[in-house]
Amino acid sequence: MSMKASTREIDGVTIMDLSGRITLGEGSVVLRDVVRDLLSKDKKKILANLADVSYIDSSGIGELVSAFTTVKNQGGELKLLNLTKKVHDLLQITKLYTVFDVKEDEATAIKSFV
Repeated sequence: MSMKASTREIDGVTIMDLSGRITLGEGSVVLRDVVRDLLSKDKKKILANLADVSYIDSSGIGELVSAFTTVKNQGGELKLLNLTKKVHDLLQITKLYTVFDVKEDEATAIKSFV
């Protein structure tokens, strides 16, 4: 199953709805391209909705970290929303859970952007 991404905007926050697998190859390329596209349009408040992401491999984790760093370096914020148990556990194991700002509720997440 390949990864799909769509974006929508609420109150100046761009929400990336991701579904499928973020893996080496297509999945991580899709994520990178969407983030770059948003930044090129000066969209710097990005919320990655991972509710429908079934799997992330090490390359996908690297791509998430890279996206986070790229957005931060351009003065923006990237937050994660609706982690599945598998993805949540993966971020805990890799100690990245403390790096990302992870939210459980979309409305709260949108309000958390300054």
